[in-house]
Amino acid sequence: MDTYESERQLVERILGEYASIPYSNEPSLETQTVFDRVNDHYILMNVGWEERDGIKYRLHYPLVHIDIINGKFWIQHDGTDFGIARELVNAGIPKSRIVLAFRAPELRQYTEYAVE
Repeated sequence: MDTYESERQLVERILGEYASIPYSNEPSLETQTVFDRVNDHYILMNVGWEERDGIKYRLHYPLVHIDIINGKFWIQHDGTDFGIARELVNAGIPKSRIVLAFRAPELRQYTEYAVE
């Protein structure tokens, strides 16, 4: 198995584990994984309906979005409490290969992670 294949599987495993965690008591709200292995886009989404004060609201938003670009993990969005970057580091990915893309480019130098 090549390196890229094992890294794709790692991201899919991590997001799959998060998808199995109940996000809401709302039965019509579903957490979905969306994997585009051809273009290396990996997304964890909440999709469904939520009722508040007797009014139903459509929910459709990403919890996590990771792209693999030039051998680095670009975290485009992270709505988790623990942090997807920490999950990747705990799985053996060096911080030098993780970009916190949700941080402004000029501020990334102040993180422990890659700038680009």
